[in-house]
Amino acid sequence: MKNKFLSVILAGTLFCGLSSCNNVDAEAALDNPEVKVEENVAEEISVEKTVVLEETVTTDNVSGEIDNNGKVKHINTETFIAEVFDYKANPQKWVYKGTKPAIIDFYADWCGPCKKLSPIMEELAIKYKGQVNFYKINTDEEKELSGGVFGIRSIPSILFIPVEGQPQMQAGLIPAADLSRIIDNNLLNK
Repeated sequence: MKNKFLSVILAGTLFCGLSSCNNVDAEAALDNPEVKVEENVAEEISVEKTVVLEETVTTDNVSGEIDNNGKVKHINTETFIAEVFDYKANPQKWVYKGTKPAIIDFYADWCGPCKKLSPIMEELAIKYKGQVNFYKINTDEEKELSGGVFGIRSIPSILFIPVEGQPQMQAGLIPAADLSRIIDNNLLNK
């Protein structure tokens, strides 16, 4: 009896861990690419502009625009507040400071689906170089931002930030083709 129970628990855990950490239905998320940011961020947020960085970035001296040169940049809460969205100054209104759309991957080093998403994000950062900035936030290191501000309960979670309009959050491992479609349709309006 104990062996059957343990087998069922192990099989369920393995099944749930295939698409995301914390039991997110990735197929349902794929069916709705316009999932809005968790309610913690703000119910009616309006976007203005901002972009985030870390590591090596270049700045166009004419426009002051930050470009991550086709790389995924790891950022922390301080950088997020300074360059993406200052949720402390604007707790009810999304104010994006960037001039290009951005994608933020909320991940953890121990998360299997996050590890599978990482090379996909790196490929997309190269594909959309100069058009979209790509960032990563470690949820274990940035708990206030990931859990408190965005209410993330499942990883990977991807925040799609258009230059204008509402940011959108999607959880689970999303295939590269679907991510490209979301970027083209929702961020670049192709």
